[in-house]
Amino acid sequence: MQVVSQAVIGERLEALAPDEPRVVVSGNFATPWELVHLAVAKIPVFRFFVLNAQAGWPQREGIITETPFVGAGVRADDDLKYLPMRLSLVPRLFATSRPPDVVMIHTSTPRNGKVSLGIETNLLPAAIEEVRRRGGLVIAQLNSHMPYTFGDSEIMVDDVDLAIEFESVLPSPNDRTPDDLAHIIGESVASLSNDGSTLQLGIGQLPDAALDQMHHRRHLGVWSEMVSDGIMRLDRAGAIDVNRVMTSTFLFGTPELYEWADENPRLVMRRTEVANNPSRIAEQSAMLSINTALQVDLYAQSNASFVRGRIYSGFGGQPDFVSGALHSRGGQAVLALRSWHEKSDASNIVPILSDPVCSFQHSVIVTEQGIAPIFGFSLQSQARSLIDHAAHPRAREQLSIAAQEMHLLGSD
Repeated sequence: MQVVSQAVIGERLEALAPDEPRVVVSGNFATPWELVHLAVAKIPVFRFFVLNAQAGWPQREGIITETPFVGAGVRADDDLKYLPMRLSLVPRLFATSRPPDVVMIHTSTPRNGKVSLGIETNLLPAAIEEVRRRGGLVIAQLNSHMPYTFGDSEIMVDDVDLAIEFESVLPSPNDRTPDDLAHIIGESVASLSNDGSTLQLGIGQLPDAALDQMHHRRHLGVWSEMVSDGIMRLDRAGAIDVNRVMTSTFLFGTPELYEWADENPRLVMRRTEVANNPSRIAEQSAMLSINTALQVDLYAQSNASFVRGRIYSGFGGQPDFVSGALHSRGGQAVLALRSWHEKSDASNIVPILSDPVCSFQHSVIVTEQGIAPIFGFSLQSQARSLIDHAAHPRAREQLSIAAQEMHLLGSD
């Protein structure tokens, strides 16, 4: 690894300009913004490949952003290329249809001949391996504020070509204090956990609300795509088994979470194709997968990705963990959502989805109205369970009428 000036990096990027290069970048809250701005300034036409791009992501003519999970920074980008696929399979793209020419990473400062990807491992090890095989560039933004995490996040300095030193405090998601409905849903989800359960949680207020209701549990494990402050609080409450390492691919939380993760020997970061592998997930005991959706219909199909026909996020790792959890001994796949959407004054349990569906066959659907079991149910029983136990009372009559018309209320 050669530590150089931004001017040197700029020259190397300019040399790539005629080839419309593909630049893979750390996403979520690990984005190396200085390197991103250099790419924008020096390469007229190119492609970014990033997960969950945050606010401020560059958009201009000549930049195409590719992603299997859409973040707030690109939802309004008309040139966005959304890739609908399981995250566990995304690393295969680098060796096939979407080979990288440059990988830009945000890392810790070097320690013992290595740097750490810190809060974002995800797809990056696969991208680094492939770009090195192709003779491309690996460029790091070294930052002492990036926590040093262990596992697949550790990269040999010899695998990094160029680096700049740039000190910056890592950003965090906006704090959203759970409201009363979130607490109610969280309590219901938490009631499905047991001592010894293994936890996976998606991004959002409801999974965190559920974790905060599990502090009385003991010997919990963590095998999750993401680790948030809720897991940190569980650990400090003594709920996490000290003899089980916590597995994650990225961290999503406060500076306190990042400090907790720094050189934490009980937290191991794994690459996406390991952490999201359904067979590895299925090996975990009593896997409890907790995810969210925007809507659910009476066929138990969920919309986890679209708002008014436009891509909002993506199903990400949810299908990997739902499949893995359902094959885990004693495992459950939980989908949590509010029964009613206040802004649109409409039910989130609908007769049939009008947007593209994500049908993953969950175990239960949880709203503030209660727990609706659906695994192993017939279509008719599934619809009745959703209406009776998950739908808002204001929507139940209309849903029952629709279910009757859809032939979903006959005998089982």
